[in-house]
Amino acid sequence: MRWLGKGGLVAYPTETVWGIAAAAESVLAMERLREWKGRGADSPVAILVAGIAEAQELGCEVGPAARRLAAAHWPGALTLVVPCRRAFAPGVARADGAVGLRHSSHPLAAALARRAALEGVGPLTATSLNHHGDPPARTRAEASLLCKDSDVLRLLEVDGAEAGGDLASTVIDTTGERPEVLRWGALPRDEVLSMLQDHRD
Repeated sequence: MRWLGKGGLVAYPTETVWGIAAAAESVLAMERLREWKGRGADSPVAILVAGIAEAQELGCEVGPAARRLAAAHWPGALTLVVPCRRAFAPGVARADGAVGLRHSSHPLAAALARRAALEGVGPLTATSLNHHGDPPARTRAEASLLCKDSDVLRLLEVDGAEAGGDLASTVIDTTGERPEVLRWGALPRDEVLSMLQDHRD
């Protein structure tokens, strides 16, 4: 955790793919994250939360649509984009202040988020472990290879730690009048469409 507190990056497993943890309020950490991934500050990244209560403590507004989706799929492979009043380091929030929230069901990802919050390092980012344009790491071997020659990125060293190997999370924007799917991922498409249709009705 001291490594994250100093602006370092940590690769960790989720129930879908491997992710990168960086302190979302650290300018240095986010600069390192963007440089490593090769993406600009105009490409926002999600953060890890332990649920709706923590999201609200961070200043995020979890409306009815987001609550309904969270009740059905959290913890799990769903990233919810919601309005947020909190100021994060550049590269976390969208231009309008909205932030992606990820409540992972993977025990290591959840434990990492809780510990970071307790020690004042969090919230942590939940962006996938990959260079911009490349597919995300789905196995420990792939994650280890990406960390191998980096001075800023370390692999979470837990025996047997592995990601679920599924598609990345489904991303749904709930900031407008109607929820909008920004990225299809691990959640069943028919199930998501059914919930969105119910919301419109």
